[in-house]
Amino acid sequence: MTTTLPAAATREALGPTLVRLQHQGADIVVVDADLGKSTSARTFRDAFPERFFTFGVAEQNMISAAGGLATLGHTVFASTFAVFAEHAFDQLRMSIAQPRLNVKLVASHGGVSTGEDGASAQSIEDFALFSSLVNVTVCVPADVVEAQAMVEAAVANPGPWYIRTGRPKIPVIYTDGPRFQLGRADMLRDGSDLTIVACGLLVERSLRAAEALERSGITARVLNMGTIRPLDVAALQDAARDTGAIVVAEEHLTHSGLGAMCAQALAATTQPVPMEFVGVQNRYGESGTWDEVLEIMGLTAAGVEQAARRVVARKR
Repeated sequence: MTTTLPAAATREALGPTLVRLQHQGADIVVVDADLGKSTSARTFRDAFPERFFTFGVAEQNMISAAGGLATLGHTVFASTFAVFAEHAFDQLRMSIAQPRLNVKLVASHGGVSTGEDGASAQSIEDFALFSSLVNVTVCVPADVVEAQAMVEAAVANPGPWYIRTGRPKIPVIYTDGPRFQLGRADMLRDGSDLTIVACGLLVERSLRAAEALERSGITARVLNMGTIRPLDVAALQDAARDTGAIVVAEEHLTHSGLGAMCAQALAATTQPVPMEFVGVQNRYGESGTWDEVLEIMGLTAAGVEQAARRVVARKR
């Protein structure tokens, strides 16, 4: 990893990828809650205006309409901010998840990295909410390349999806192209002393933490858990067996997000190990630049490194 990696926001993937897929023969319709410029869905509107419908600031109506359009055979993408997507939980449950309709909710500005917008605009509960829904696939890309691959996979795999994208420009990890496989963790580096399981923008920070640890003789396996649901339990079991300690890093509440799901999965196996959790610790966010807020929350490479040292000490 170097500081010269190109950077892009994962939210930039949605619109251009949908335009490309529609040109390639997909049957896509997009519904929007008046935020298409920020989510990049407006790119699809500009190319296919007859396939784009905006509902203003009415997320519940948008999701209900998405369900109706899906019953006509379309692949429907819904676009808004993650915190506003939470407004439509009941509609997602009743109108999308239960009938298992082909609706893909791609929500940008997830986590606390919305920065200056403050706590009211920072979605830190979305993994828990949408993973609680039966039949819903939940994904979080580590960079814009993986975000494109997730949108492609959502079109190729029928059924309800939730993809969380982010506001800030973050380093591109997959400079050689995507390696995303639905339901499979991607091992970005191997190690024997512990495993760092990360998603979203914490993946790149976890790689930097692993580099720092290696300089002091600690080798860390790093798994990009791009699919939150279905969780790659086999990769977790392998990590527990091979390395004996796990750190989970995420831009979400630790008591209900990826870390909690990983702990539950391992508790049900013969491989329980010491674990540490880097994430939002039972609090709401605050206003500041996105990197300042992440620093305040401890969602940094240094925060992951410290958690790794703690868990290795517990293992020994």
